[in-house]
Amino acid sequence: MSVSSATYSESKRAVPDVEAGFPFSAVVGQERLQLALILCAVHPGIGGVLVRGEKGTAKSTVVRALAQLLPPVVDESGARPARLVELPVGATEDRVVGSLDLERVLRDGEQAFKPGLLAAAHRGVLYVDEVNLLHDHLVDVLLDAAAMGRVHIERDGVSHSHPARFVLVGTMNPEEGELRPQLLDRFGLTVDVVASRNVDVRMSVVRRRLDYEADPAGFAASYAGADREVAERILTARDRIGEVALDNVELRRIAALCASFDVDGMRADLVVARTATAHAAWRGSAVVTEEDVRIAAELALPHRRRRDPFDEPGISEEQLDEAMQQAADEANREMQDGGADDLGKGEAAPQDDAGSQHQQVTGSPEPEDDPDGSGGGADSPAGEADSPQQPDSSPDAPVGDQDSRRDRRPADPNQDSSGDQESARPAREGRSGMPSQSIAKPPRWEVPGVGEGAPGRRSRARTRQGRVVRATPETGTGLHLLGTIFAAVPQQRARGRISGPLEFAAADLRGAYREGREGNLVVFVVDASGSMAARDRLSAVTGAIVALLRDSYQRRDKVAVITVRGQDAELVLPPTSSVDIAVRRLADLRTGGKTPLAQGLLKAREVIARERIRDPHRRPMLVMLTDGRATGGPDPVPRARAAARLLANDSVTAMVVDCERGMIRLGLARDLARELRGGYLQLAELTGDSVAGIVRAGRAA
Repeated sequence: MSVSSATYSESKRAVPDVEAGFPFSAVVGQERLQLALILCAVHPGIGGVLVRGEKGTAKSTVVRALAQLLPPVVDESGARPARLVELPVGATEDRVVGSLDLERVLRDGEQAFKPGLLAAAHRGVLYVDEVNLLHDHLVDVLLDAAAMGRVHIERDGVSHSHPARFVLVGTMNPEEGELRPQLLDRFGLTVDVVASRNVDVRMSVVRRRLDYEADPAGFAASYAGADREVAERILTARDRIGEVALDNVELRRIAALCASFDVDGMRADLVVARTATAHAAWRGSAVVTEEDVRIAAELALPHRRRRDPFDEPGISEEQLDEAMQQAADEANREMQDGGADDLGKGEAAPQDDAGSQHQQVTGSPEPEDDPDGSGGGADSPAGEADSPQQPDSSPDAPVGDQDSRRDRRPADPNQDSSGDQESARPAREGRSGMPSQSIAKPPRWEVPGVGEGAPGRRSRARTRQGRVVRATPETGTGLHLLGTIFAAVPQQRARGRISGPLEFAAADLRGAYREGREGNLVVFVVDASGSMAARDRLSAVTGAIVALLRDSYQRRDKVAVITVRGQDAELVLPPTSSVDIAVRRLADLRTGGKTPLAQGLLKAREVIARERIRDPHRRPMLVMLTDGRATGGPDPVPRARAAARLLANDSVTAMVVDCERGMIRLGLARDLARELRGGYLQLAELTGDSVAGIVRAGRAA
């Protein structure tokens, strides 16, 4: 049964009752975040907001306060409040997308589907706190639903589909790890939030929080009028957005901006256009202006500039000013060519997947009562137009200024790809300050056997997700339907069944044994001694480290970094999931002195032992970059080999990257790999054009 358009229009204009949660209008010092949420409420097709920031900056408070401003939703069951659905980081796939209704299957013998969190978030807000810690398999499910506006389930004999159009809001602390690029790009806007250093602002934050805790209902009532005014203004802007004109001049400005920042794909252009249109409607203007485009660029482009996982996100004011000037030149050229008319009268505009040219230009939201979900564009997380938002945010509030890093320079054509010459040139540097030379992608080194560690993409593991391998008596990882049926069939005669549905008992239930991939603890031991720094090797070695760290980033590992130099080994980076921090630490790597390899191996053994207590299911892997020339301490070579044997006896999977060069080679790194009972490769194999023939970790040398 469909809802009439008249009834639905009335529901869109309904301003929700204010509850006793912390009011949206009472938030202090987060004007930029408030504006971003408002714009997504005006035009959910923008694609949601990613909120990045340190702890204690009211990220979650602002998002939860937003839910109180959302208008009611009318569906087949009548009117209901719009939902704020929280997606737990540890949720299972069945809980997110839905699953077979086991109770009805066993009770009635009929196939039935039980909807999940994505169905509950339809026409509301899907909120993911700590979105950077979300498991990869859930990220994939979320991306599919956000892009298509529907959820399709084909599993366990169940075929089901339902709409799931929602405003996606995620919060994260960058210190705990970055997002996968695919998910990062799906967020339309991003806001970096920090605690204000202004004393008056900090006093206001504390005072309002204390007042709220003392009398939540009274405090909420005091801001009810302000919240209602914001909700009404958002609804007015939403009604007006279809009438806002985006002419060729501003469209050329947008295209020039995105081109100047070298963003991937066309999603950035579309998001900036939609955001600028929403901002114009929020201001009450009938046309998009340069001011709207600048605000949109500040919110939509910083997270799309990252060319590498270890590059710092963000756009400085100077970079934006320069790009805006270049875009102004393009806009002036459009005016000189007489292209100030509306699109459709000038050059044709490319259409997005969501609909017509008019929808792209004006940014009109998709119809929310689309029964088959065809209105959702394939490139935009389908948000609903029923999401009011926030206080009177100044569109001129400055974006947090971040220092940009150096852009990558073209590769040196004279670079020796073998990496085996003393004259090898230094690698070019990315914005992270670390070399980003042409490094071959490392093979997937993995820990032997099947583990049970945190979900990732490196080693085989038994997980709550992944492909179903077989049925098992344990039912903690979901129902194995066929296994359950096969267990019940032989018991039917004993249970007296003659006809009708199968008779099931608790003993028949079979779980699904699933096998996926896990992330490991990868401990890097980096030889930074004089023997390594000599002969200009450091650039090649650090380039190899970045390649290995990038591989760990992609496979969702936890990493630790130990450097060996002088008289001892130093734990430069304790085990962490934020791999980009490791890159920043290595950018300031100090070199020189003797080579106490034994201390480095013993330090690695200590770190692994300590981490096994904290995280017993995460299996370790040692990656050592050295030329094997132990020189520190008494009997350095025998002690290094003895320390290696201790790690081998602890069943630590190891890989040695041999950094030795020159005409005469001693082969000490290969000997060390034998003592570790681990894999071995030469630095040239990692930094060259091919990695064919490289052994995996865990394979005996």
